[in-house]
Amino acid sequence: METTAEIMVVEDDATVLAVVSDYLRGRGYQVTEHDDGTAARRALRTARPDVLVLDRMLPGVSGDELCREVRRTAPQTSIIMLTALGAVEDRIDGLEHGADDYIAKPFALRELRLRIDALLRRSRGKHVSPGPFTLGPFRVQPAHRRIWLRDNEMTLTNREYELFLFLLQNPDRLLTRDDILREVWGWSFGETSTVTVHVRRLREKIEPEPRFPRYLLTEWGQGYRFTVEGVA
Repeated sequence: METTAEIMVVEDDATVLAVVSDYLRGRGYQVTEHDDGTAARRALRTARPDVLVLDRMLPGVSGDELCREVRRTAPQTSIIMLTALGAVEDRIDGLEHGADDYIAKPFALRELRLRIDALLRRSRGKHVSPGPFTLGPFRVQPAHRRIWLRDNEMTLTNREYELFLFLLQNPDRLLTRDDILREVWGWSFGETSTVTVHVRRLREKIEPEPRFPRYLLTEWGQGYRFTVEGVA
């Protein structure tokens, strides 16, 4: 990494907190740690970590509530949710609150580091960015990671930006959920409901009526198709 990434770990299990924090420091990250949601909320009033590693089940302020607050106040901070709840519905619920990624406990420390690195690579634009372009009502400046809908700049999380840029670069093409997981998340396999949740969140920002999308269309049983022609 060109610059040292700042990671905030919020976890109420003292052993997990110490092991994760020490491991990440040993890999060169700057790490701050908190063992309850209230302390983390206080710190996040001024701190802007690159990645927030956040347990869902916290005393004081819950991880879900913190996630929602960070999404409103610091959309460029990437969030990885730690959850002891293994059901798909529980993981989807965490993503619905605005998490970019999730890891179910117990997890391997190396997996956490790889997930963090993947988020940092994309948020820092270490891949080759295309030049500015316009597609329908959307204007894009990839070098600055900014997208406008007509005259209004959109507020997107890092993951939402990567997803939307990928869609904008592939108009009118059928994209399966596996295609999107591979190209946007960098996963060769994974839970495709992750894509479903992020598509739903993106629709809320780009569609006049998210329940009846005009641009980001579902091809039932296949995937999604993005079109700037719109659907009547």
